Amino acid sequence: MISLPCLGVLFDMDGVLVDSTPAVARVWSGWAREHGFEPEAVVKQAHGRPSIATIRELLPHGDHHAEDREVERRELEDVEDVVAMPGAAEMLRTLPTNRYAIVTSATRRLAEVRLRAAGLPIPQHFVTFNDVKRGKPNPDPYLMGAETLQVPPANCIVIEDAPSGVRAGKAARARVIAVRTTSNDAELAEAGADWIIADLSFLHAELNPADGEIALVLNQGR
Repeated sequence: MISLPCLGVLFDMDGVLVDSTPAVARVWSGWAREHGFEPEAVVKQAHGRPSIATIRELLPHGDHHAEDREVERRELEDVEDVVAMPGAAEMLRTLPTNRYAIVTSATRRLAEVRLRAAGLPIPQHFVTFNDVKRGKPNPDPYLMGAETLQVPPANCIVIEDAPSGVRAGKAARARVIAVRTTSNDAELAEAGADWIIADLSFLHAELNPADGEIALVLNQGR
C-alpha cells in the first residue's frame, strides 16, 4: 500500500477512464489502410496524442485539417463498445468535482460523446485538444489542468496510460501514476512514470475534510 497526498487529480481520458481502444483501433486502422500505412504501427503512433499531430507526421503534404475532420467524424460514429474502465466510475464518485480535471487529447465534442457512452459524468474541469495550442507530450495540457483547479502542478497527481501523456505530466512537474491498459511497463517507465498499476481498480481516494487534502492509495504499485 502506497499513500500519495495531493490537492488535485488530473485524469487522462482514453485508456484511463474510458475504454475506447477497439474503436480507436478500428478508426485508425481503416485510415491507415486507405493511405497505405501499416495499421498496427499507426494505431500505436496515434494513441494518447492529438489526431492532427499523427496526420501531420504521416502525411506532411496532405490536407491536415480535412483528414483530421474525417478521423473525428469516424470516431464520433464509432462508440458502440465504448465503456468505462475498471474503477473509473467509483473514483470519480469519490472525488469532489472541484478537485479533479479530465485532460485529454480528444476534441471536446469527441470527449463528451465518449464519456456519455461510457456512462461517466462530464467534469466540472475539462481540458481538451480545443483548449491548448500544444498537445501532449508538451506540458501545456496538464499545466492548464492544474490551473483550472487552482492547484500548483507539483501538488497534483496525473493518471495516464500513454508514454506521451506520462511525458506531458512529468514535464508539467506533476507526479504521474501510469496504468498499463494500453502500454507496457517498460514503455511507461522509460517515459518517467513514478508508479505503475494495472488500472483504477487498484487505486482509491481518501479525503481529509479538515484540510481538503486527498490521498490516493495504491493497492499495487511500483
